[in-house]
Amino acid sequence: MSLLLHLSDTHFGTELRGPAEALRELVREQQPALAVISGDLTQRARRAQFRAARAFLDALGVPAVLAIPGNHDIPLFNVLGRLLAPYRGYRRWVQADLEPEFEDDRWLVLCVNTTRRYRHKDGEVSRAQVEQVAARLRRARGGDQIRIVVTHQPVLAVRDEDRHNLLHERETAVRAWVAAGADLVLGGHIHLPYLRALDEAYAGLPRRAWAVQAGTAVSHRIRDGIPNSVNLIRALAGRQCEVERWDWDGACKRFAKVSLRRLRLDP
Repeated sequence: MSLLLHLSDTHFGTELRGPAEALRELVREQQPALAVISGDLTQRARRAQFRAARAFLDALGVPAVLAIPGNHDIPLFNVLGRLLAPYRGYRRWVQADLEPEFEDDRWLVLCVNTTRRYRHKDGEVSRAQVEQVAARLRRARGGDQIRIVVTHQPVLAVRDEDRHNLLHERETAVRAWVAAGADLVLGGHIHLPYLRALDEAYAGLPRRAWAVQAGTAVSHRIRDGIPNSVNLIRALAGRQCEVERWDWDGACKRFAKVSLRRLRLDP
């Protein structure tokens, strides 16, 4: 069995000590082989916040970490920095590669940078990115490997008030990626955890695939009273996986599993 930790929107600069420490304990207990962070590691892309994010990642102790920038990881008030070097801090403190990937026999994880210096909050994916990810999916190893695409902004909304936060050009992207073999699309941005079949929003998809959203892992910027949360995704034999949601329990001072869903993945 192989285990992946999916977290998002840590927003260092607004982090809470209790959930941050409890998340490290969860990692020690569960021993994920890979952590995937779907953006917004910092609150305002400041040096001290990037340093705090780096220290947190180092202390997690996960063997492999993949991350993408979110809209908060680009300077907002430093206009010159945003225009000329929007990812300088991110590249220095988090990862030089804005679109890292990981592959072994159980996982193929492809990260897509959906931030743009000319957009404040919204994200978009270009035709070139769509085609590049689809081509990489078609070169996957096959077998029981689970194929994942990671974006910051969501590709599916469960509430009308979140539709304006959806990824631009998502229709083209989702249809191309699912047809090429994507099983899961991981996202963040809206601090709202959920799991939904993509065909709820995209009729006529050739395969069943899923949108997996993470809440905010350690920030006080929770939404609608939903506590800090992360996802654990367990790869099972025979093209199956389990998606677990773990929420911060303030009374017990730890993360607790609040839901589990087993998914049978299409060929």
